[in-house]
Amino acid sequence: MATFFLCMIYAAFISLGLPDSLLGAAWPAMQPALGVPLDSAGVLSMIVAGGTVVASLSADRMLHRFGTGRVTLVSVTMTACALLGYALAPGFWWLALAAVPMGLGAGAVDAGLNNFVALHYEARHMSWLHCFWGVGATLGPVILSLFLGGKHGWRGGYGAVCAIQFCLVAVLAVTLPMWDRYEDRAALRAEAAAAKQTGKKQSTLNIPGVKGALATFFFYCAIEAAAGLWGASYLVEARGLSAEAAARGVSLYFLGITLGRFLSGFASMRMKSAALIRLGQLVSAGGAVLLMLPLPAGFGVAAMAVLGLGFAPVYPSMIHETPYRFGAERSQAVIGLQMACAYVGTTFVPALFGVLAARLGIGLLPAFLLAGVAGMLLCAERVRTLCGR
Repeated sequence: MATFFLCMIYAAFISLGLPDSLLGAAWPAMQPALGVPLDSAGVLSMIVAGGTVVASLSADRMLHRFGTGRVTLVSVTMTACALLGYALAPGFWWLALAAVPMGLGAGAVDAGLNNFVALHYEARHMSWLHCFWGVGATLGPVILSLFLGGKHGWRGGYGAVCAIQFCLVAVLAVTLPMWDRYEDRAALRAEAAAAKQTGKKQSTLNIPGVKGALATFFFYCAIEAAAGLWGASYLVEARGLSAEAAARGVSLYFLGITLGRFLSGFASMRMKSAALIRLGQLVSAGGAVLLMLPLPAGFGVAAMAVLGLGFAPVYPSMIHETPYRFGAERSQAVIGLQMACAYVGTTFVPALFGVLAARLGIGLLPAFLLAGVAGMLLCAERVRTLCGR
């Protein structure tokens, strides 16, 4: 049964990744069709990420009351309905409305399944769990590119992903009783109470290295989201690629994240997490430099893949290091703060770059990403120095 549930969780994380990459890949086609400014994509991204923050903060209470299976079922249903709203949207205001359940559903699934894997499976499965998010994020633009040149355009791409989500909803509904039998909610409640009591004894933010870890997560998710959201627009406007070719370039970006996390699951058996984090940051810096250089357009697509490959090990390795750096009794509180900072970065920074791009030009993207990688690297090295690993 453990293997069956692991497959279910991987499938759910594929569905979590599918919508995440659609907006950035579709926006070059959506913007003129909707007649809205370039930076409007940042508004939608901010609404989705804001909903994710709200859902993450309330996920602990919902999970202990209703169980992971029910929360996952309702959350994936919300995401599927939001995708249907995107496919049928008559205007931008409808997209903004549909972005609310998109964010709420994604945040609850993310928090719930990460917690479930941490409780019931070995640590290496965390890297592979996020690898399967990358599978979904990679497939999203691929599916979209099949529709962009056709009759239904970007709406057809959103509709196809919506159909996939509703198939997963059906599977989750059928298997819901199995989740309840597998999950020990009494044990979860006891652990939550113990963590709450521990949190009263000392402020988590006063632990050496915690603030640096929070800043690392902020920088990481900010630039990962900015690259995914604005990468296609950059390749179209600054490099002269078609919308279809740019969508494939963004797909390679998420493919790099996917393959990198698959490989880092094996690499973690031989390399320390701190070394994986540093290596990933250096590779991502190289990708940002490659994207900045005045090379032929094809190199821009390759640079997106290098960026994704470099980003791959940072997030899961930082999470895996948390109990060792800050103590097992503190890890849940620290991870919660890390995810909150990550979502804050996802919420505001891509939207901020959209405002800058509308005024200064989309060509600013590579320098923006390189500055974010530098900030992330400095913070991560500071944490490693303070924590001794």
